[in-house]
Order: sequence, then C-alpha cells, then structure tokens
Amino acid sequence: MTEHSTIKPRAGVLNISPYVGGSSHIEGANRVYKLSANENPHGPSTHATAAFADMSGNLALYPEGQEPLARTIADVHGIEADRIVLGAGSDEIISLLCQAYTTAGDEVLYSEHGFLMYKLSALAAGATPVTAPETDLTVNVDALIAAMNARTKLVFVANPNNPTGTMIGNADLARLADALPPQALLVIDAAYAEYLRPSDDDGAKELARTRDNVMMTRTFSKIYGLGGLRLGWAYAPSHVCDIFQRVRGPFNVNAPALAAGIAAMRDQAYVEKCRVTNEVWRDWLAREIAAAGFGVVPSKGNFLLVHVGENVAALETHLKSRGLIGRRVDAYGLAGYFRISVGDEEACRLVAEAVASFPK
Repeated sequence: MTEHSTIKPRAGVLNISPYVGGSSHIEGANRVYKLSANENPHGPSTHATAAFADMSGNLALYPEGQEPLARTIADVHGIEADRIVLGAGSDEIISLLCQAYTTAGDEVLYSEHGFLMYKLSALAAGATPVTAPETDLTVNVDALIAAMNARTKLVFVANPNNPTGTMIGNADLARLADALPPQALLVIDAAYAEYLRPSDDDGAKELARTRDNVMMTRTFSKIYGLGGLRLGWAYAPSHVCDIFQRVRGPFNVNAPALAAGIAAMRDQAYVEKCRVTNEVWRDWLAREIAAAGFGVVPSKGNFLLVHVGENVAALETHLKSRGLIGRRVDAYGLAGYFRISVGDEEACRLVAEAVASFPK
C-alpha cells in the first residue's frame, strides 16, 4: 500500500490517547463484579426495559423525533422543552460543543482531575486543553478564574466530579459564571446529579435557566441504567440549542433509546430508590475501606476514590483475584489512587472483605 504522507488529520488529533472504558473481564473468573464504569448495579427501570423491547418490531424505521423525550424531561424537571437538546450520551454533547465553538488557538478549560472527555474533545476540535489546579481534589474556582483569558471558549465543571466524587456549591458555581469572559460558555457536567440529596443541589439548573452563558448536561447512563443505549441531554440557552441542532446528526439518538428514556424519566420512584440505596452502601463501603487503613475521598457520586499509594497495582490484582474489577486513574493524574464503583450489597461486602484482607 502506498504511504500518503501528505494525508494528515487536523492538528491535535494525533495527540489523543484513545479513551479506554472500564474493564469487564477477568480471565478464568467464574463471576465478575464490574465496578469500573460507575454503572447502576440494579439496572434500568422495568418500565424502560419494556419500552425498549416494544421497539423491536420497528427497527427498520428512523426515529420520528426527539420532542416526546424532551417534553418528558421538561415535565419532570420543570424546565422548557425547547431548551433541551439530546445526544448519544452526554459525551456526544461535549464533543459537539467543542466542534461548534472552538478551533485552533482557542482554549478549553477544566479542573486538574476533570473528566477525560474534555481534553479528548478539545484536541479533536483542534483546540488547546487547559487545566487549573484543584484544592484537596476539589474544583478550585479561583484557579479556574485565574486561567481564563481571551482565548477561553468553553469551561467545563463536572459536579460532582468524576473520578474524585467531590463537588462545589451554588455560590462557587455562580461566582465562576460571573467571572466568565464574554466569549466563554460554562458547561456544568451533572452526570451524577441524580445521586445528590435535594439539600446538596448545586443550583446548576437555575443557573442554566437564568444565564445565557451557562448550560447543564445530564445523562441516562448512570442512575437510569441505560449506558448501553447512549443517551444524554442538556439544558442550554436558546442560542446554544440553535447551534447544537445545526451540528448534530439528524438521527443522532436511536429510537429504542428515545422510548426507553421516556419510560425511565417517568419512573422517578425508581430513581429515588436507586439514590437512597447507593447512598447507604456507598457510605457503608467508605467506612469499611477507611477502617482497613486506606484514605477515602468523600464522594457525592456512585463511586469511591481510594488512596492506595505505591501498592495500587497490587490492590488491583488482589481484587481481581476475587472477581472484583475497579479502575486505575493514572490517566487523570491520580497515580496511587483507585476508583471503585458502588455495586449492590453483595459486591460491596465482597470489596470490603477483599480490602480488609489486602496485605499492608
């Protein structure tokens, strides 16, 4: 094959290290507990799975439209349907924002240990990813403000943040929005918002409602248990929605996902049940891991970030020997830490036993 040395991708693409999802396989294991991807161990609402199954006879047809799901989201959250956009997971929304609003010379700003997709999407768009240091593994608003300049186009804040599990409150988010340069858009990535107590609400929805430079992204991949269908949404200013509708694919969300999303969104009783169950076992597991002598970062999500130190590889191997798969977070600049998703009761008890038996 002839080598075409002049056929090259745009600047930045070759600097991307492809995203690697959480592992799900252990050679020789009879049973595996996948605790590497922050998935809902209880799966989706039965109403969602039934709605998905009902679509099996219509797979030859293109999706009829996104409006029914947008209206359902709007009804549940008390927001305007015409300011909701849908994507193939919130990952696609992040990617399209970078494509639409940035180019070479522009900067995409996020915190030091922010979600990897911010960097990858910025590079794919030809923009420059810029990080601001955190304080105690928590977003430092002053550091973000100090890093802003005339080249800053997008500012991403995951709240709660993955992989740390920490978050900032309404006052800090509002202060960050106030400090944005005129050309910049603040994107609050609220993928784990459903795991928060009502008293922990960070005001992201209200900021997106009242400001033309703030938007909020959400996902059906976490508490709704629909990660395999790739479905996300955003609540954004009208001018951002207009741009998003221009750059997204005409059928970027598939019909079974739309149907399952409507049913899942309507079943808020199931969402609340999953939230409470997660909180009970997350906090129990955090206490057990701490009692075993490890540092545990206080988490608002459905996962725990554990400080292991130089023995992190050995702990990973130790857990795998018991069928438990967690996740190394070296790619986030967190060497020596290990992230463990909160599983069901059986998985949590097995993790606690494994960690307690790990030779110190």
